[in-house]
Amino acid sequence: MKLIIVESPTKARTISGFVPKGIKVLSSYGHIRDLPKSTLGIDEESFEPKYIIPTRARKTVNELKKEAKKADEIILATDEDREGEAIAWHLMQALDLKKADRIVFHEITKKAIEEALSGPRKIDLKLVDAQQARRILDRLVGYKLSPFLWKKLYRGLSAGRVQSVAVRVIVEREREIQSFKPEEYWTLTALLKKENSEEKFEAHLFKKDGETLDKFAIKDEGEAKKTLKDLEKKDWVVGSVEKKEVTKNPPVPFTTSTLQQEAFRRMGFTAKQTMLLAQQLYEGMELGEGASSGLITYMRTDSLNVSEEALAQAKDFLETEVGKNYALASPRRFKTKTKGAQEAHEAIRPTDPKRTPDSIKDFLNARQLKLYSLIWKRFIASQMPAAIFNAKTVDIEADNYIFRATGQTMKFDGFLKIYPLKFSEAELPELSAKEKLELLKLEPGQHFTEPPPRYTEASLVKILEKNGIGRPSTYAPIISTIQERNYVLRDDKKRLAPTEVGFTVNDMLVQNFPEIVDIQFTAKMEQELDEIADGDIPWKNVIKGFYGPFLKNLTEKYEKVEKQDFQETTDEKCEKCGKPMVIKRGRFGRFMACSGFPDCKSTKPLPPVSLNLKCLKCHEGEIVERQTKRGKMFYGCSLWPKCDFALWLKPTGDTCPECSSPLVYVKDKIKCSSKSCTFEGKELKPKV
Repeated sequence: MKLIIVESPTKARTISGFVPKGIKVLSSYGHIRDLPKSTLGIDEESFEPKYIIPTRARKTVNELKKEAKKADEIILATDEDREGEAIAWHLMQALDLKKADRIVFHEITKKAIEEALSGPRKIDLKLVDAQQARRILDRLVGYKLSPFLWKKLYRGLSAGRVQSVAVRVIVEREREIQSFKPEEYWTLTALLKKENSEEKFEAHLFKKDGETLDKFAIKDEGEAKKTLKDLEKKDWVVGSVEKKEVTKNPPVPFTTSTLQQEAFRRMGFTAKQTMLLAQQLYEGMELGEGASSGLITYMRTDSLNVSEEALAQAKDFLETEVGKNYALASPRRFKTKTKGAQEAHEAIRPTDPKRTPDSIKDFLNARQLKLYSLIWKRFIASQMPAAIFNAKTVDIEADNYIFRATGQTMKFDGFLKIYPLKFSEAELPELSAKEKLELLKLEPGQHFTEPPPRYTEASLVKILEKNGIGRPSTYAPIISTIQERNYVLRDDKKRLAPTEVGFTVNDMLVQNFPEIVDIQFTAKMEQELDEIADGDIPWKNVIKGFYGPFLKNLTEKYEKVEKQDFQETTDEKCEKCGKPMVIKRGRFGRFMACSGFPDCKSTKPLPPVSLNLKCLKCHEGEIVERQTKRGKMFYGCSLWPKCDFALWLKPTGDTCPECSSPLVYVKDKIKCSSKSCTFEGKELKPKV
């Protein structure tokens, strides 16, 4: 008997359908060895890890050992990245295997599994070392820095090597926003038309005295009025007309980071949700008649490579199903620009381009179908011709001023037929040089510069990837961890904002451990991990080079850094001893405590912020802002638990005219909070 061991039961079921009788496929249910939670688990002299088999995995290990003894051949088929390689190595150790073959594949299909079985290899210890080095670095930072934070701030805090850098990025953006000072600027828009015609179009001030004007050329209303006066009674004449074809190329196939970004933008999926759904599509779905197949290639990748077979299949699909004018004469190939990308991997694509979303929609749930459709459309579009637009630029002269009008119309939709993107079409009238125009209106517009926006999960992933922080397998855990630790929360527009705890911990780390939260330093560590994976440097050298200076600095900081006590005095008196209550910061935000601590340990929550709206359910209490234990904002009744009214979105105070459910603010609109109601009221205004 042959025994194949994978890490996922779903993956095991899918592969079982592709292998001949006599081959048994079992799952390890993820990692079966790990570092202990209660101790450091690392020898600080040799840096050797002290792995244990967690309680949850012991039954699985015993069952796998029993099956391994019966097997003539054992094959380890865990995922193809460093984590998968490490799981395979841990299986060798935990099961006391003297010999085992290792196979890898980019997709879970019959052909891919058969090809992998025909060419097994040994475990790549360089990849195992790279994974171990990351795990040990993270453990040393977390288990050494967290107690420091407990002593100098308060218990319950924690630090992470990469997560702390992500928090710093978010905190620094928040401070940019807080310190931002808007600048005023004005624009001028002319509404024009051809003489003896009703065709109207707009043009914007572009040049003066031959000089192109920047955004701040007209700084205030006074300058705007002066320019308007200067333009009075000018003749408006077409100066030049330029026509050209403009092409828009399709986007490249997805990598892990771009999939997370686009899934957030289009569907609002968090990075964690996207990866969970992608894992399900990769490991295999039942497609009727008991048949299962992996629907997409491996979803943790930073490569843009695509197999020649997949390129040929895409071309065949386009020629037969879409039209020959939508297929390329030769495949379009892409080069990866990401630092340290693993070029042996493939981009994320459907395993079979002919398997359209419509053909399998009955076998997927709504979210799975949305993500599969996104991946399928993106890959197919990448092998389609560019979209072509007819573009026109018209410069209009008003003496020494030049206004510019632009327009474009689509000539050929190309890849947009499959993968629609937002674009605007504006058709300008037929105009010729020296043609006189009639000015209908000259409109000044006041504007103010805006602060940089808070990061969304999508834009945070983008900045992490750009700076070489983390790798495809780490983006989603990083973002989940910093929210679970209450260092960051999502605002009502799903943007990431630091909590008070996040500010406090970040400032402590930046001041005392600048390297730990330095982007360049963290990126350098990632490069060294890549060098370990390539076999260029021993993993213990990397740990030693980091740990010595880190431990020395940590020891000094324990002596030099004073404990910080964060509190604000209030007018409220302690109910137990009568001393003033103060506001303190804890793991889950601010709370009130007696200033007589530790003699008096009286505490109470801060009164919630009221929206000055009556509860829409009991009509007695007020609607107030509340937070979950993880720091997520919601809105509930002040009389809770007597009244259980609660909403995630901010209520307007009114009820839906169609179903009587509470109305809520959604971006710049007002909608019904009931998922089954489609009422939308743009005319309603927020209550002050």
